[in-house]
Amino acid sequence: MSKDAPIEKIVIARDGVRAELLTLGATLRRLEVAGRDGKSANVVLGYRDLAEYRAHPRFYGVVAGRYANRIGGARFSLDGTEYRLPANDGANNLHSGPGGFDVQNWKVAVRDAHSVIFTLLSPHLDRGFPGNLHVQVRYAIEAGGLTISFHAVTDHATVVNLTHHAYFNLAGESSGTTILDHVLQIPASQITPTDAAMIPTGEFKPVEGTPFDFRTAKQVGRDIEAADTQLKFGRGYDHNFVLDGTAGKIRRIATLFDPKSGRVMDVHSTEPGVQFYTGNHLANGAPGTGGGIYPTRAGLCLEPQKFPDSPNKPNFPSARLDPGQEYRHDMAFRFRTAKDVAGAFG
Repeated sequence: MSKDAPIEKIVIARDGVRAELLTLGATLRRLEVAGRDGKSANVVLGYRDLAEYRAHPRFYGVVAGRYANRIGGARFSLDGTEYRLPANDGANNLHSGPGGFDVQNWKVAVRDAHSVIFTLLSPHLDRGFPGNLHVQVRYAIEAGGLTISFHAVTDHATVVNLTHHAYFNLAGESSGTTILDHVLQIPASQITPTDAAMIPTGEFKPVEGTPFDFRTAKQVGRDIEAADTQLKFGRGYDHNFVLDGTAGKIRRIATLFDPKSGRVMDVHSTEPGVQFYTGNHLANGAPGTGGGIYPTRAGLCLEPQKFPDSPNKPNFPSARLDPGQEYRHDMAFRFRTAKDVAGAFG
């Protein structure tokens, strides 16, 4: 499909949940769910003008790949061969560089009223990554939310890390509020701390006694301005949390609650980590889906993933994919409502 092909909108819906998707980037542009009052609102950020998704990519609701997050030095070695990637985040590679999966045109393979499957062929050495990678992403409205399943196969040893990059504001995309009053819980006892360029050092740092302790639910904004070196590096939260529990099995990895609307979102995934990002660089963009200009921290991301820079960190979970193997990542955003914090996290 041509890079300039028209962007197709696809709507799927069921049981009061409605999603609008785009063929460009296999993007989730709108996700409408009901609040405590029974009224629905779009809870994800996006662009009003579809052309902005190509002109000024911000990863709103896209599939990030081939390798989501950062690879240090924009290079990695596999079986003795070094692969060089585009450097688009200082000297590093972020979300696979310009022209990644987020701005490629995906094909619609199967669709019905409540699900759609997108496919993409990423050719050998696309953005510098080895192997012809065949990718499939399925979105479905089911069990009170949106499930997303990623599959990929390759004909050459490579690295793969696919995730969904939605920015959430459970008060509503058009609410004009930030996410600092949202309440978040992440079952993670450690993070992978970074250097000043946001590349993991390879260490594991306990969250206990730090602003990164979300094991007990707390407001996102409570500690975000704390005098902490890691928060200074990220200008807020932009870190990989090492999830407790067994990777490879679908389990709850985060819960987010907006006290004003009563919306609760439970995030589920099979991955070992989740990148928590508080939209620290959102200000001064093009108009959002509802027509307004987003302020800093208008939305937050909870991106289940392999760890950033895993191809260069042998002690991190491997992102390697070989011929004959299948990459799979299952995740879901499930919604409910609660009267208060006790109801959301009880």
